[in-house]
Amino acid sequence: MTILTETRDGPLVLTPEQVAEIGRELDALRDRITADLGARDREYIYSIIKAQRGFEIAGRGLMYLGFLPPFWLAGVAALSLSKILDNMEIGHNVMHGQWDWMREPGLNSRVFEWDTVCPADQWKHSHNYLHHTYTNIHGRDRDIGYGVLRMDDGQQWNPYYLGNPVYALALMLLFEWGVMLHDLEADNIVKGKRKWSDIKRLAKGQIRKAGRQVLKDYVVFPLLTGPLFVSTLAGNATANLVRNIWSYSIIFCGHFPSGVQTFTEEETENETRGEWYVRQMLGSANISGSTLFHILSGNLSHQIEHHLFPDLPANRYPEIAPEVRALCEKYGLPYNTGSLGKQVGSVWWKICKLALPPAIVGESSQPGVIVMREPRPEQSAPVAAQREGGPR
Repeated sequence: MTILTETRDGPLVLTPEQVAEIGRELDALRDRITADLGARDREYIYSIIKAQRGFEIAGRGLMYLGFLPPFWLAGVAALSLSKILDNMEIGHNVMHGQWDWMREPGLNSRVFEWDTVCPADQWKHSHNYLHHTYTNIHGRDRDIGYGVLRMDDGQQWNPYYLGNPVYALALMLLFEWGVMLHDLEADNIVKGKRKWSDIKRLAKGQIRKAGRQVLKDYVVFPLLTGPLFVSTLAGNATANLVRNIWSYSIIFCGHFPSGVQTFTEEETENETRGEWYVRQMLGSANISGSTLFHILSGNLSHQIEHHLFPDLPANRYPEIAPEVRALCEKYGLPYNTGSLGKQVGSVWWKICKLALPPAIVGESSQPGVIVMREPRPEQSAPVAAQREGGPR
């Protein structure tokens, strides 16, 4: 495998040996962090859980004073923070297996359920397996556009995509529902590539999980506040909306801003561990911000580090980010990062631009890194599929 990236002095060439060395250096970094996991990590996740539960209790309690606007707003803010923490720093990361090493039943990735309408087992299939194994590979990673949007030039344009900005806005506002429906592959059902009978089990699981969530947020808790039913219902709906907008924005900024690269199946067939690592770095982007910002993002503001090490505790990502960035600089690889405003603007510009026919907007610039594969013998299975954290 040879990697070329343009520099002021011309193309920089990384040999297969250098790519393998990148893999060894990242393996060593991973092993060092894994060996160091212990008490401070336990204290961190317990403190996050305590904060999440505190915000939820406060939010539910303040809804009993919802007839006074300041208390209603405070209740919505507390519930929003509770749902964001549960979704991002707790749920997403627990279900990646980041805390399985603690052998804590409540933090076990196999049994954990989060406070959202998507069943955990379906999310783990579409996200942990498909997305993290086949990151940004056309035809394999369904997170490229989520079956709804055109997010890359590699997706052939058709008139349907003129509604790209409208679809993106709807997905943002209803993000938890979009995540729930993702594993159904509705676009393939419409195209006749998947039958309704294929999704019967998935649909039943979604109805059960969504039914419980709707009952809790829109029936039980509003009823418990008696005459304040409507204000509590509105408060819960607003908190869910805030969580949806926030999680959508963080996730899209980590995957779709300018400079993020996509790949074909041919380019990534039978890739080595080093090549898998390089693909993760080229297919991800970070968001700069404060410590609080990183916590509220579930540390997905360190999306590059998360894609490299999806099952390492996310509180370690800020610690290893400087080393990953230095490694990129050492080998001439881009390290895509920027402020939330910059990355959000870049994503929405792409959404609007890709809504239009290529004949109008022109061809996009060539990727900063070009991967040239060398022929190698076929393997029995994709190396990266051996485990979530990449090929081992």
